[in-house]
Amino acid sequence: MQHKTVIEPFKIKSVEPITLSTGEQRKKHLAKAHYNPFLLDSVHVIIDLLTDSGTSAMSSEQWAGVMRGDESYAGSQSWLRMEKGIKDLTGHEYILPTHQGRAAERIIYTYLGGEGKTFISNTHFDTTRANIEYSGAEAVDIPVAESGDMDQLYPFKGNVDLEKLQAIIEDRGSEHIGAVILTVTNNSGGGQPVSMENARAIRDICKSHQVLFLLDSCRIAENSYFIKHREPGFEHKTYREIAHEMFSLADGAIMSAKKDALVNMGGFLSLKDKGLADKCVNMLIITEGFVTYGGLSGRDMEAIAIGLDEVFDPHYLEYRIKSTTYLGNRLHEMGVPVIRPIGGHAVYVDAHLLYPHIRIDQYPGQALVCELYEKAGIRSVEIGSVMFGKYDHTGQLIPAARELVRLAIPRRVYTQSHMEYVIETFEEILKTRHQSTGLRIIEEAPYLRHFTAKFERLQ
Repeated sequence: MQHKTVIEPFKIKSVEPITLSTGEQRKKHLAKAHYNPFLLDSVHVIIDLLTDSGTSAMSSEQWAGVMRGDESYAGSQSWLRMEKGIKDLTGHEYILPTHQGRAAERIIYTYLGGEGKTFISNTHFDTTRANIEYSGAEAVDIPVAESGDMDQLYPFKGNVDLEKLQAIIEDRGSEHIGAVILTVTNNSGGGQPVSMENARAIRDICKSHQVLFLLDSCRIAENSYFIKHREPGFEHKTYREIAHEMFSLADGAIMSAKKDALVNMGGFLSLKDKGLADKCVNMLIITEGFVTYGGLSGRDMEAIAIGLDEVFDPHYLEYRIKSTTYLGNRLHEMGVPVIRPIGGHAVYVDAHLLYPHIRIDQYPGQALVCELYEKAGIRSVEIGSVMFGKYDHTGQLIPAARELVRLAIPRRVYTQSHMEYVIETFEEILKTRHQSTGLRIIEEAPYLRHFTAKFERLQ
């Protein structure tokens, strides 16, 4: 029998209480946090959709691994298990453990970057762009044209525009290209997947120009699900086989294990070339730790090794993708403008379309995240001109391509009723959206300002 309901393929063994609050309480909490959900205390949040990074619920097997963790400084058994698991998955020879993905980014992009260098991606995420630009290099995004149409049901909106890729490399010269970075799935582009065909073509272009090709692989299991179900020729391959093939195309990979490795902390950098790996090892030891722990405890490494296996379970991936799709489709049916098709780890709402009366320089995305919190205690994140906006030489805002709000779904954490609560909240937001007002920034940092920026609400 084929059931309509997709159930969670796990039982709840331990629970964490949620502190419920009133609207008046939340207004005070938000004002105290200067209208930035990053500055809220988690105890004041009811449903936390800020990020899917490091917020997963670990399995009973992972917790058992935590107890087995070998905390030896050098050559621990936990490191050997993690290293073997990553090598088997990626096919890459040199594995550098790090405490999280952005640490791996700092190591590789500090070495590859610098003034006069250009990095090309389908879309750089915030920490990737920040690490690249901090080195003095330039980060260029070239997603396919279909990604610009919210409602077009193109199956691989995360793809790179191959003609633009070829043109940029030829125009700037391969010696000035730090690397081509393929982010799977494309987080800033709506959590959209990348096809294997596109990855192969990128590999061929990079190889012909002798340009380094790197994979930002933190959601590669979710991307493999979309390839299996949308790209001809992969119907009979396992999700793990698909991921392994994509890894094999790249010269190296960065992974924040806090996503598809189902853990709360960890990451790695994997490389094929010994010379490049040796250069990165020097930075690893200086900034992270010895080569067999890299900022991680033995118990973290045990949990990563187990998580990288569990994430490819077909029942888990079906539940993961279909539950996210359910939320996105319900919002779309209500009239909430969302990026379609729905991505794997999050639903992306276009706040500018939802609030057409709020000017871009008054940050409609930030207005929506504040509304979600005040109305229901839901924490989300703006992925628009707060996160990616810049200023020109006169101080005028150069806006982001879109004013999005991301509802990121933690893995194995929330149930169907929690998602129904989110849907009901959007029903209320739709009724009162014309009353919403924008915000202005009163304090900001030069890099990654969205984490700590302070706002005041406009009247």
